[in-house]
Amino acid sequence: MKVKKTPLALLVLFIFFTEGYAQEIETLKLKIEDVINSKKAVVGVAINGMEPKDTLSINGQGHFPMQSVFKFPIALTILSEIDKGNLSLDQKIEIKKSELLPGLWSPIREKHPEGGIFTIAEIIEYTVALSDNVGCDALLRLLGEPQAVENYFSSLGFKDFAVKINEETMQGNWDLQFLNWTTPKEANKILAAFYENKNGLLSKESYDFIWNIMKGTKTGKNRLRGQLPEETIVAHKTGWSGKHKETGITAAVNNIGIVFLPNGEYFAISVFVSESPEDFETNEKIIADISKAAWDYFIDK
Repeated sequence: MKVKKTPLALLVLFIFFTEGYAQEIETLKLKIEDVINSKKAVVGVAINGMEPKDTLSINGQGHFPMQSVFKFPIALTILSEIDKGNLSLDQKIEIKKSELLPGLWSPIREKHPEGGIFTIAEIIEYTVALSDNVGCDALLRLLGEPQAVENYFSSLGFKDFAVKINEETMQGNWDLQFLNWTTPKEANKILAAFYENKNGLLSKESYDFIWNIMKGTKTGKNRLRGQLPEETIVAHKTGWSGKHKETGITAAVNNIGIVFLPNGEYFAISVFVSESPEDFETNEKIIADISKAAWDYFIDK
């Protein structure tokens, strides 16, 4: 009789623990929905822990304008060319004074108003860590066209991802920013694929280089990392559209990244805030509140 009862007992335990896990992630989802529903913005969220059960998305398949989030995939595309031997990190590139366009955000222009010679490594760091638009377009010129980024990611199997235009074009026409888009779920897949590097997507040198830059990103201090303990390591990339001059609507306040927990584990999180009449601080707080809810979930597991 005992032998017959054992499978049933195990099944009961399995159901008990499975339901418990489902309830835990559902509780997190409800907390995040409370944050979103209290604001007027359209928000997309994807969260992936190291275990399959620690996964959720809200509007995860929605198409959101990336704005400067696309600088992370641009850097990855450049690094793939470096790993192929077509470029090198220490290769020197000239950025001319005529390319330091006044309408673009550019720490490069502020520091080098006459232009100058830079290594590809320096330009990537400016582009990712400081979100430099001039540096971004310099990298895209090396690739030939913005579409090269989309083509590279498409070759890797990422389909919910599009890059059609550079920063100069995007910042010059509000409506065109929507040509560079992704989904929260796809953004998380990209983060995980390149952080885990399971299929050797990057060489060790390229891998260490980009993730050290991502961990040192200076923008968006009030977003993903805004309410986390000060010592928390967050490897991330931000994006922001500004407000439409006539409608006052913000098309994008974004942050995607890997958040590292004290126990050595991590989770990927992508939050895109769009179509928002809220002010900038409120849009950032939406991201910070969602990130903190996720942090509390993983810390309390």
